[in-house]
Amino acid sequence: MLLAGGTPLSFFYTPPNKPLLNPQPPSSLLKSRDFATTTTTIFSTTTQSLISSIQSPPTRLLATPPSGKFLRKDYLIQKFSAKEIQDLVKGERNVPLIIDFYATWCGPCTLMAQELEMIAVEYESNAMIVKVDTDDEYEFARDMQVRGLPTLYFISPDPSKDAIRTEGLIPIQMIRDIIDKDM
Repeated sequence: MLLAGGTPLSFFYTPPNKPLLNPQPPSSLLKSRDFATTTTTIFSTTTQSLISSIQSPPTRLLATPPSGKFLRKDYLIQKFSAKEIQDLVKGERNVPLIIDFYATWCGPCTLMAQELEMIAVEYESNAMIVKVDTDDEYEFARDMQVRGLPTLYFISPDPSKDAIRTEGLIPIQMIRDIIDKDM
């Protein structure tokens, strides 16, 4: 093992309760009278750099870091809880309900969120789109058999029609077709 200057550590460090087998380094590296000076210099340099790193002032952030959620207040699609979703499904609706199961760490979920925002603008009064964070509502996601992300559920206002479930990133045209033809 080498120290920061390429100096071998094995000549300077002795584990506790172990005898030093070779107290002096080979003469080709250090002369015996320089041994104590070199050891002191190496350890004092290391100690000084450690102390200076501890005493350095904390860095200031130029901006506050994001909270990890990609939903902002100005987005049309809002995040709902499991209880709110159940109330929406059981309640009276005139428009289809689209539930997006997502996670903040999921890349395809972020891409799907952009597509769903465009759909929300196009179908502003003809469809209701909501989001459920699977990290926050993991039991609800498990009950809804969400195994891959993003997962979309299309629920018709007509109770006689079955819900349509898609899993993974789907094209925006497919979402339009499901809303227009199957709901």
